[in-house]
Amino acid sequence: MASIEELRDARIKKIELLKSAGMDPYTAETFRTHSVQEAIEGFELLSQDDSEVTLVGRVMSLRGQGALIFFNLTDGSGVFQGLLKKGEIEDGLFKLFVDTIDMADFIEVTGTLFKTKTEQKTILVKKWRILTKSLQPLPEKWHGLQDVEERFRKRYLDILTTDELQDLFIKKSKFWEVTRNFMKEHGFLEVETPTLEVTTGGAEANPFKTHHKDFDIDVFLRISVGELWQKRLMSAGFPKTFEIGRVYRNEGSSADHLQEFTNMEFYWAYANYKDGMKLSQELYQKIAIEVFGTTVFETRGHKFDLSGDWGVVDYRDEVLKQTGIDVLEATEKEMSDKLDELKIKYDGTNRERLIDTLWKYCRKNIAGPVFLVHHPKLVSPLAKSCSDNKELTERFQIIIAGSEVGNGFSELNDPIDQRNRFETQQKLIDHGDEEAMMPEWDFVEMLEHGMPPTCGFGFGERLFSFMVDKPVRETQLFPLMKPKE
Repeated sequence: MASIEELRDARIKKIELLKSAGMDPYTAETFRTHSVQEAIEGFELLSQDDSEVTLVGRVMSLRGQGALIFFNLTDGSGVFQGLLKKGEIEDGLFKLFVDTIDMADFIEVTGTLFKTKTEQKTILVKKWRILTKSLQPLPEKWHGLQDVEERFRKRYLDILTTDELQDLFIKKSKFWEVTRNFMKEHGFLEVETPTLEVTTGGAEANPFKTHHKDFDIDVFLRISVGELWQKRLMSAGFPKTFEIGRVYRNEGSSADHLQEFTNMEFYWAYANYKDGMKLSQELYQKIAIEVFGTTVFETRGHKFDLSGDWGVVDYRDEVLKQTGIDVLEATEKEMSDKLDELKIKYDGTNRERLIDTLWKYCRKNIAGPVFLVHHPKLVSPLAKSCSDNKELTERFQIIIAGSEVGNGFSELNDPIDQRNRFETQQKLIDHGDEEAMMPEWDFVEMLEHGMPPTCGFGFGERLFSFMVDKPVRETQLFPLMKPKE
């Protein structure tokens, strides 16, 4: 078997043959009359009067039988069979095709449409020309790219040779399209907020840091989709806003976590967390039906149905039920001892992290869909406190298959309370908590000018990965890879 280098050298020689025949192997112009999909859909009419059509695309298969050469052509809209037949095309063009065309080349073919004896829709080629000459072969169609790292490095080949992967990304595009349309249909204004921030806000995560040369300051890539900015828009008088955009978190990777991903967040003035629960449930059900045609899914060992009304789980009660720990009353030592007993790894004795780790242990046992409500104030620095217990908050998370796939709350709009909570977060940072939320004192000043009662909610592409039952990295077009050494 020839090596890649030998195959490449042979194809370079074919470029010279094409040039000597007067063909530009990398032309910019095509004379396509129909896409492949249009040729398929309009086949009956186009094949009746023997009118010529011109198709373009990449050669995905090639097989010769003496005076006959069959090939499959794809332009991204579909696949169409082509046939070169001696006597139906100039001898010189037939021979040039045999001598120069390989799988993976892009070509233009002109001819008439007909059906073979096996009822295969086919174009009988009268003339052809090269559009792009490939220098390297495609992976074998029946094997594809087997090495996972190689698949991600050469994602363009992975997608090209894997039909189900193409379908996956078409579904993902529709996933966000349905989300965007839903928000607009419900009166939300789409906005764009900064991705470079002086302080990160809206979530607890370790950010990426870079340097702004013109201002000579360090800035951070955002860790939320403009939460504190969209709240400013509530103060500015906009009643409903949303944004779909990229966020960045300098943390570890897992089946459910990446450092760069897409989120959507909305903010809704004069609404509270209960309103947000109703709207988010309606949105998820809309996505399920319009993108997947079903509300029933199975992923990560859990089966769940998004239809109907979802259950509600109380944060404090659930942790108490599963672990015997009351997160409001237990000491840090009691929580640490319980985590040791459960053989769960945790970082330090920071109370906020201990509470969060206990909850994450409990979360994995919930198939959902359920709303988790009333998180402790310590782990919810931007949520309004409950009126009947100030240590709990009007927060909700959507839990599916043991994981959080949506987060919202009645936004805290008391500037004094917000300042106190930011000061608590600053103390956590000072004691080495890299995931604590950075205080944003300009935001507190905005609250002093007044922000209406507001509900905020956000979710990310993790939801999509759960619906297709794949690790989130598999659902990204081009996940970040370490450079080859």
